[in-house]
Amino acid sequence: MAGLFLFSALVVATCGLVYELVAGTLASYLLGDSVTQFSTIIGAYLFAMGLGSWLSRYVRERILDTFVRVEILVGLVGGSSAALLFLVFGEVVHFRVALFGVVGLIGVLVGLEIPLLLRLLQDRLELRDLVARVLAADYVGGLLASLLFPLFLVPRLGLIRTSFLFGIINVAVAMLLIFKHPDLRRRFGHQGAAAAAIVLLTLGFAGADHIMALSEEGQYPGQALFARSTAYQRIVVTRQADDIRLFLNGNLQFSSRDEYRYHEALVHPIMAAVEEPRTVLVLGGGDGLALRELLKYPTVQSITLVDLDPEMTSLFARSPFLAQLNGGSLRSPKVHVVNADAFVWLKSASGTYDAVVVDFPDPSNYSIGKLYSLTFYRRLSEVLAPNGWAVIQSTSPYVAPKAFWCVERTLQAAGLQTAAYHVFVPSFGEWGFVAAGHVPYRVPTELPAGLRFVTAQMLPALFDFPLDMRRVPTETNRLDNQVLVRYFEKEWGNYLAE
Repeated sequence: MAGLFLFSALVVATCGLVYELVAGTLASYLLGDSVTQFSTIIGAYLFAMGLGSWLSRYVRERILDTFVRVEILVGLVGGSSAALLFLVFGEVVHFRVALFGVVGLIGVLVGLEIPLLLRLLQDRLELRDLVARVLAADYVGGLLASLLFPLFLVPRLGLIRTSFLFGIINVAVAMLLIFKHPDLRRRFGHQGAAAAAIVLLTLGFAGADHIMALSEEGQYPGQALFARSTAYQRIVVTRQADDIRLFLNGNLQFSSRDEYRYHEALVHPIMAAVEEPRTVLVLGGGDGLALRELLKYPTVQSITLVDLDPEMTSLFARSPFLAQLNGGSLRSPKVHVVNADAFVWLKSASGTYDAVVVDFPDPSNYSIGKLYSLTFYRRLSEVLAPNGWAVIQSTSPYVAPKAFWCVERTLQAAGLQTAAYHVFVPSFGEWGFVAAGHVPYRVPTELPAGLRFVTAQMLPALFDFPLDMRRVPTETNRLDNQVLVRYFEKEWGNYLAE
């Protein structure tokens, strides 16, 4: 039995860390700011584990029975945690209360496990062997979970199936102990509870897609045409009447009714300012909509698009209705798609580009905030041709003026000359961009034919900011302070709370 108990310690540690990682990842998906979410989840989880370890002192009899019950309970609660949290996200006002309630309960149950295991093994091993083996099994289980979670579990199974799977494994350990121990075999209540838990968790695993779809029904308008969790984000495409919308991690990226306003304003003020642009770099923009606008310039010979998520670029290249929206731009022979982290890719990039379009999601967390940092913009400056121009989508100067002007200040700190401008997009409201180059910006007087919104006559007005969007003092966004993320979170948080 000693070997079985040590194996249980390995499984317990693996499952416990997976539940913690699921909660942290889910919180970062739904609430943003991954550093804050993981930090608070880990802290709460460890505190709850300590509380569970302390409570184990009150278990005085039938320790094995208690351990089996705890295994069944942690399997049920931990296994169903992702599904439960996704389902309640759109239904409760104070989601964090539910989140930390679930995390705390799992932590208490997991905290009970190792002390009970130690007591079960104390008569079978010497103290030094007991502590060494149990803790070694615990740490090895942690390593397995930390490797499996990002490399296999999330990309292949998603969060809901991952939690259900490890819930099944948790309960399976309890079932194995029941069948291996004669006294437990005679207690039919344990067998029935374990069997029922495995059935429920297996049904949850099989119905994970339905659960996810159910949780998203109230969050997104219209019918979900595509929904998938990738290794990097949750992608949802919806249709309501003639309006197609893209959501990444719950945040709207575009509406087909007015996306042309955004993308024409993003691309043409800088492209028309470059004399005969030939080489273009696009960072982000995996939907191909900015590419569609860039391909309106006949002088363009090659476009390199760097987007982190291959699921994103594949979806918008192969799906007929989405490819129609972007004009089949991702299949153009002029376009070369690179699926990589732009921060890493730019470090090793060679050559220069006549134009650079930076179309990342808003800096709502630190992993995205690094793409708006001084370090990143210095690398961007190196690949921008002497007479070339870059443009950065820079959130709303009306809702988040500090965040917007922080982007401009950071570009200037990187040695670039800037020209900020704004445009009204009905789906987003007032939206801002910053053009950046090595020479002073001059508003172009000609634009390509066939545009739906931007005209040469209206361009000067875009660079004029009214008083309620005027420049405000900010700090430079550096990798070691990520002040931009804090500006963004505070300003958008205040706006949404009104």
